[in-house]
Amino acid sequence: MTVDIAEKEPLLRNFHAHLDDETWTYDGNGPNEKDRELLVKFDVVAKEYNKIKSSYQKIITDICHRMGDGMADYAKKGNVSVQTIADYEQYCHYVAGLVGEGCTRCFVEAKLANPVLLSRPELTESMGQFLQQTNIIRDIREDHDDGRCFWPKEVWSKYVPEFGDLFLPENREKASHCQSEMILIALQRADDCLFYMAGVKEQSVFNFVAIPQSMAIATLELCFQNPAMFERNIKITKGAACGLMMQSTQNLEVVCAVFRRYARLIHKKNSPRDPHFLDISIACGKIERFIESIFPSQTAKSLPAGTNANGAIVPAVAAPGQKALTSEEEAKRKQEEIEAKWDMYYMMLAVFGTLGLISCLMIGVAWLAGARFDLALSGLKGGNFFPNKGELPSAAQSVASKFESAVHSEL
Repeated sequence: MTVDIAEKEPLLRNFHAHLDDETWTYDGNGPNEKDRELLVKFDVVAKEYNKIKSSYQKIITDICHRMGDGMADYAKKGNVSVQTIADYEQYCHYVAGLVGEGCTRCFVEAKLANPVLLSRPELTESMGQFLQQTNIIRDIREDHDDGRCFWPKEVWSKYVPEFGDLFLPENREKASHCQSEMILIALQRADDCLFYMAGVKEQSVFNFVAIPQSMAIATLELCFQNPAMFERNIKITKGAACGLMMQSTQNLEVVCAVFRRYARLIHKKNSPRDPHFLDISIACGKIERFIESIFPSQTAKSLPAGTNANGAIVPAVAAPGQKALTSEEEAKRKQEEIEAKWDMYYMMLAVFGTLGLISCLMIGVAWLAGARFDLALSGLKGGNFFPNKGELPSAAQSVASKFESAVHSEL
């Protein structure tokens, strides 16, 4: 930041030409610049560059050339360079997306990653974008104090008229909503990062790409709904960083568990009052859904013996590609089948017993109420549904005669 643009622009555009020059160094930047020592002693870097294979040198030179041109373009524009989200992602592409592309090309060249990654540039791009966007979100206070602004105007102008207004105490809620939108943009890259890591073959390369990604998702969770981000530069604790490093140097399943844990923490902190509540919930759900697609939570260890992932009983004779049951598992399966059969018998007995009991109770109540079952039975046996009128009371005989005459006339 201490170098004038007139001097900085040609340095950026021609930087790739100095990679193999062991005599080139630069000390024109300020004494407090973080990367001053790297440039003052750049001859050491050039010596190492000259030791590697030419195939790797070509990749590095190409990336540095394209990156230098992109950075020079943005440096010329100054603070008005990041107007739209497209500008923001293009800037992140030049400073980080190209790094992801260069690393991937080197990994594939060394046969340490699946060549298919080269045909999926969106995965490589997301690896760089996710890291750079996280850094830009976290470093907003530091960048503002240094006179830089990388948050796109398209986003922050929805909440405040001037970028500096985000840091005013009276605008904390508006700043929080703006922060949520920036974090949402980054979160939408998370599942691509996991997909990319699945294509890495070698453990040291996996560690190299997994550790920063785990740190990034943890940093996004720290920043989310955290107003302290607008007051000072915040970072995850050293203890948390050590834990993430240990977890991220194992395998993809463990890294996915890290992403799932922090996605759930973000979802837990998500507030319905936030205008991006639904979109952030969807983004967190998308991460979980992707992880579930490659590492289902219901595995063989969590299923009952003798069943598959759908809960169906596995046959004793294995189908092609299916693992056969052991004798102990087969005996247990048969025992479960017998128990299931008896359970069905007991259920049928209970149903019919209940129906019989209800029938008996209904007949008993009818008998106690004066029902003449003997007349009904005699009528059924003789085919006469109308009992002898002589067996009825006088009033009933008159009614019965009239009813019988009416029925016969209708018939």
